[in-house]
Amino acid sequence: MAIDRRREAGGGGRPPPPEENGLVPAGAAAPPGPPSAAGAAAAEIQTLPPAAAAACSPLLLDYDGSVLPFLGGLGGGYQRTLVLLTWIPALFIGFSKFSDSFLLDQPDFGCRKADGQGNGSGYLAPGPANRSGNGSLFPPPVLPTPAGSNASECECHEWHYSIGAGLMQNVVSKWDLVCDSAWKVQIAKFSLLVGLIFGHLITGCIADWVGRRPVLLFSVIFILIFGLTVALSVNVTMFSTLRFFEGFCLAGIVLSLYALRIELCPPGHRFVVTMVASFIEMAGQFLMPGLAALCRDWQVLQAVIICPFLLMLLYWVIFPESLRWLMATQQFEASKELILQFTRKNRMNMESDIKGVVPGHRMDESVHRMDDAVGMKLLSVPHLLQNLEELEKELTRRPKKVCIVKVVGTRNLWKNIVVLCVNSLTGYGIHHCFARSMMGHEAKMTITHSFYADYYIMAGIALASCLAMCLVVGFLGRRGGLLLFMILTALASLLQLGLLNCMSDSVKDKFSTAFSIVGMFSSHAVGSLSVFFCAEITPTVIRGGGLGLVLASAGFGRLTAPIMELHNQKGYFLHHVIFACCTLICIICILLLPESKNQNLPENIPDGEHYTRQPLLPHKKGEQPLLLTNSELKDYSGLHDSAAVSDGISENTTANGMKSM
Repeated sequence: MAIDRRREAGGGGRPPPPEENGLVPAGAAAPPGPPSAAGAAAAEIQTLPPAAAAACSPLLLDYDGSVLPFLGGLGGGYQRTLVLLTWIPALFIGFSKFSDSFLLDQPDFGCRKADGQGNGSGYLAPGPANRSGNGSLFPPPVLPTPAGSNASECECHEWHYSIGAGLMQNVVSKWDLVCDSAWKVQIAKFSLLVGLIFGHLITGCIADWVGRRPVLLFSVIFILIFGLTVALSVNVTMFSTLRFFEGFCLAGIVLSLYALRIELCPPGHRFVVTMVASFIEMAGQFLMPGLAALCRDWQVLQAVIICPFLLMLLYWVIFPESLRWLMATQQFEASKELILQFTRKNRMNMESDIKGVVPGHRMDESVHRMDDAVGMKLLSVPHLLQNLEELEKELTRRPKKVCIVKVVGTRNLWKNIVVLCVNSLTGYGIHHCFARSMMGHEAKMTITHSFYADYYIMAGIALASCLAMCLVVGFLGRRGGLLLFMILTALASLLQLGLLNCMSDSVKDKFSTAFSIVGMFSSHAVGSLSVFFCAEITPTVIRGGGLGLVLASAGFGRLTAPIMELHNQKGYFLHHVIFACCTLICIICILLLPESKNQNLPENIPDGEHYTRQPLLPHKKGEQPLLLTNSELKDYSGLHDSAAVSDGISENTTANGMKSM
């Protein structure tokens, strides 16, 4: 160990060659004697992976440290316009996500009896008069079976419906999805969620391979086709099938916009920009009842929800590919053209410097041709001209694209992604348990007797959760905030399962409602923060795949609601117990995650590997830290996966292994 440290001190911080650590490449025989200098150099090059042997300039891969400040950060007018363009579709996404609450709302229903002259004279309600005011959050009436008295009650030729969701007719009343056909409602809900899950997984991988922009644009085209065709469905089977494809395309839009939004922003603005998009999406949730009341018919409502996506066809012309993704995948020819576009849009007269036509240009002369604000940011980049010259040299390099399956061979990155996927699954899965508990175990009453009150209570809890998340994450960071909300979720769940059994019935209902509200509040924050956290710690080259995994996990959590309703809530208590146990496991696993607040986004897999965890509380001055820093990690030969990983580490790194801003 001491020999390695002295070698590190004398060698400028570079790790020793693999041969000095006793590492021999696979398939190579051990050298019989001390090799010559040329032979040793050749042997060292052979031990490096191809990516390291022909590695490009680290300045080009340091997007947050060099490229983004050169373009003006988020202060450039063009960058602000692009961020605004990622916010606008969030309203349409909110409409689509919460459309099930209206299209598939379970109305009060009964059999219309005819008098002697064929006129309807009344109706008999076969089930309890409650409705699922929030789509999959509240369970519908217990599905009757053909046995016993329910069989006679369901023998009806004409049904009467009382829809409380602002529509005169919805999917349930259109095709009489009651009694023996009531299970088809849950299948329709099921199909949209399954489409979202498959869409997140598949479009995430495609976005890493062909880019975020093509995925966004093709998803918009196909959601227009499938979404408008849904309104023309002739039966519930056609409706459910088309809803699957609509969910698939919606997933592509959600994922690509999320990735573009994250990759446009510098470290200090990522969370704020993401939360603004969340608030706009919730605005769509709040506006949906009014939109349904104006449309009055489910087919008109479906068309009105989908038609605004027509505006996104203009993104083909006005929205560029993610520059960060182009640089990370070493597509430098396209990167150069996009940098030129950014400078023209921001009115930065820097075209000659970017092209490298006049290598004798001084940096200060270039700054004087720009706005003062952008010029000051440019002066803060010490090696700008070197960066531009390196870009010119690398134009002929072949693109290097990576698939999410590469994460399996990593040491730390796959663990971080798995932990966040489990957190996302637990947060969204247990959310239904709390909503169900608010109804009472027999589902005989809602919070109130109004669809709109139920709907806005749930929307208000989500809004309060996002507001609290802004404050908590600002003070505690990503990992601390996620840990706090997960602890609240676990406490609410365990108290609801255990403590309430010791209370009287009069007190039990009040405490159950209180714990349910706290649980829904915290579990919503856990799910949302897990998705954002994963987007930050996943490298740019596989960010689409990482986001797809965590969003698909969230979809699996939501999927538990229609599955439980399809089985008439059988096994509900066990369902809640399992997710309560998962919250305890997640609390321990969250401590293994790194802190990404104010850290640069990792661009490639080696960067993501060095996104290692820090102590939850910073150590005091004079105390020995319990976790090793990056330089101390070099003393362990077992941690040398490749020399490229060590070469890519900057000298001024934090305990996360990433540059701080």
